[in-house]
Amino acid sequence: MKSRNTEQAPLDRAYQYALRLLTGRDYTALKLGRKLRAREFSEEDAEAVVMRLTAEGWLDDRRFAERFAESALSTGRFFGPRLRLEMRRRGVSAELVAEVMGRMQGEHDEGDELRSVLERRFPGFVFADASDREKRRVIAFLQRRGFSGSSIRDALNNRDYTDLNP
Repeated sequence: MKSRNTEQAPLDRAYQYALRLLTGRDYTALKLGRKLRAREFSEEDAEAVVMRLTAEGWLDDRRFAERFAESALSTGRFFGPRLRLEMRRRGVSAELVAEVMGRMQGEHDEGDELRSVLERRFPGFVFADASDREKRRVIAFLQRRGFSGSSIRDALNNRDYTDLNP
C-alpha cells in the first residue's frame, strides 16, 4: 500500500525554496548555500541543490559577477577597490573578480564615472566655492564609492568639471 504522505522530501523542499529565491534575483553559489543552511536544510541537501542548480544553468557565479559589476559601475554605486570588496563579500571567487574587473575597467573610465556621479549626486557643486566641510563631505562620499584619491583630486580641480555644471 502506498503512503499518502504529501510532505515533500527535504531535498525537494530545498530545491523549491532555492528556485523561489532565484526568481527574485541572482545569487552566487556560496550565498545561496548559506541561505539554504540558514533555513535549516542540511549541509548535504544545500550542496546537492547548489550543484543541481548550477548544472541546470539556474545558478552561475560568472553571470552574477558580470551583472553586479555592470550595475554597480553604471549607477556609480561602487568602483575600483570597493567594487572588488563588494563582489568578494557576496561570494564571488577572487579569480572571477579579477577577470570581471579587468574586463569592466577597460570599458569604464574612472574619471568619466566620477564626473557622472558628481553631476548626479552633487549638481552645481563647485569645489573652489565650497566650504571645507562640504569639500570633506563630497570627497568622503566619493572615497566610500571606491574612487581613487588622485582621480577625485583631478576631477574636483579640473576646470572642465566646473563647465559641466549649469
